[in-house]
Amino acid sequence: MNIAYKRITSLDTELISLIADWYFTEWGIDKTATIKRLTGFPSNGIQFQMVMTLDGIPIATGGIYEHVGILEAVPRLKVYHPWLALVYTMPEHRGEGYGALLCEEIQAQAKSTGTDMLYLFTHTAESLYKRLGWEEMERIALKGKDIAIMKKEL
Repeated sequence: MNIAYKRITSLDTELISLIADWYFTEWGIDKTATIKRLTGFPSNGIQFQMVMTLDGIPIATGGIYEHVGILEAVPRLKVYHPWLALVYTMPEHRGEGYGALLCEEIQAQAKSTGTDMLYLFTHTAESLYKRLGWEEMERIALKGKDIAIMKKEL
């Protein structure tokens, strides 16, 4: 079993298309918007997208973003950035620890760019992030969901 990580570039069109499919299926995020966002990341910036492969097959993804969806609904959170966001693991690989490994790799990559604090929001994976050392900052009720806003010092 070989786990590897790849930081996406605009040239990774097949992976970007796969991520767009995953995000649409999981969260209904417009595929064109995902493709535009991922091909627009500067190669040396704070923002990036990472893919985890298992024996050469992509199974998970996530990234660091300056702008995330919750900021539109709760503008006061705009003072916080960057955000660990859009962490996705293929359903057949959930519960096997791959999401945690991917998050740790993304955090290490973010730290290597000089980032010392990350933020995230979740209504589904709070226990995972707590195990990874994330601290709850506050809770927000939004669209019928109990959302935890969390932070982690790197």
